[in-house]
Amino acid sequence: MFQTVYSYFWWDRLWLPVNLTWADLEDCDGRVYAKASDLYISIPCAFLFLVVRRLFETYIATPLARALDVKEKIRLRASPNPLLEHFYATCTKRPKQVDVESLSRKSGCSARQVERWFRRRRNQDRPSLLKKFREASWRFTFYLLAFIAGLAVLLDKPWFYDTQEVWNGFPKQTMLPSQYWYYMVELGFYWSLLFSVASDVKRKDFKEQIIHHMATVTLISFSWCANYIRVGTLVMAVHDASDYLLELAKMFNYAGWKETCNNIFIVFAAVFIVTRLIIFPFWIIHCTWVYPVQTFPAFFGYYFFNAMLVILQCLHVFWTYLILGMAYKFLTGKLVADERSDHEEPDLSEEENEDTTLTTNGPISNGHAILNNNHQKAD
Repeated sequence: MFQTVYSYFWWDRLWLPVNLTWADLEDCDGRVYAKASDLYISIPCAFLFLVVRRLFETYIATPLARALDVKEKIRLRASPNPLLEHFYATCTKRPKQVDVESLSRKSGCSARQVERWFRRRRNQDRPSLLKKFREASWRFTFYLLAFIAGLAVLLDKPWFYDTQEVWNGFPKQTMLPSQYWYYMVELGFYWSLLFSVASDVKRKDFKEQIIHHMATVTLISFSWCANYIRVGTLVMAVHDASDYLLELAKMFNYAGWKETCNNIFIVFAAVFIVTRLIIFPFWIIHCTWVYPVQTFPAFFGYYFFNAMLVILQCLHVFWTYLILGMAYKFLTGKLVADERSDHEEPDLSEEENEDTTLTTNGPISNGHAILNNNHQKAD
């Protein structure tokens, strides 16, 4: 059964144009072609990225945060209460009013104290400012270096300036060493993002980020196996062009440099819209949708590859909506923040003046403000 599935999966008609087989893409006459087995190196590369990331965040990002005076917010910690903790962990983090009243009767606390406990407990689970800064620093560094590497790989290639050259001689296009490493590094990085997603800061577009990472891994892997390497390098370069600017803006935002953050954000928004809503659909997708069928009949790989690009484009439209929302806040005088972030809920000032908090048996005197120290977990 496994052999049958394997044979159908690697059926020539799924991956290659008509009248071509995998035998046509075997190394010969000085030509070297991409092979599916090459992709295995991306997995150890991903784990290497996780190690490098941990070292970077510890020995570079953390001292940089101190140098930029990244300050943690003071958070009041919810006092131990097994009853409320059990409800928080097993039912919901945001109880409805009827649940609040029920928990109030069971715990012997007022409804107001129960609401305050859940508010503080939710704040405890939110990532610290240092954790956010470290993540942004790591992604900024990678995206910037990846963009520079992408330009180095592409600037001397004819298909960077004329997208019709992407299909010149396809699929019998030899693989260059620079393309190999560009692909493996990018693929390894996106695998590392998937491996660390459980410990990374979760944002409002968490599901969209997962879809994006999965689509990216699938797209990179498929383009490699089907020898869509030329257009694959163009897609990666277009995506890296704006990502490092967003991470840089977030770094300055966490450091409290609001004006610098806003200025970088304006540049990011412009670059994002140009690359993702103009260059990507009207150059890249046009290149993959129109030019191939001028040379060979459409096949499954042609439709599959374009479907992945369309999924990415839909995500670009979604994120543009968020970006325009932030741009509107900036133009109306409000500070720009990451709209995808899960914002912290403030404790009401009149409640903080009370000297009571919750325990298993009811309120006791406490109320000390402590720093919520959520350390970065090992990736």
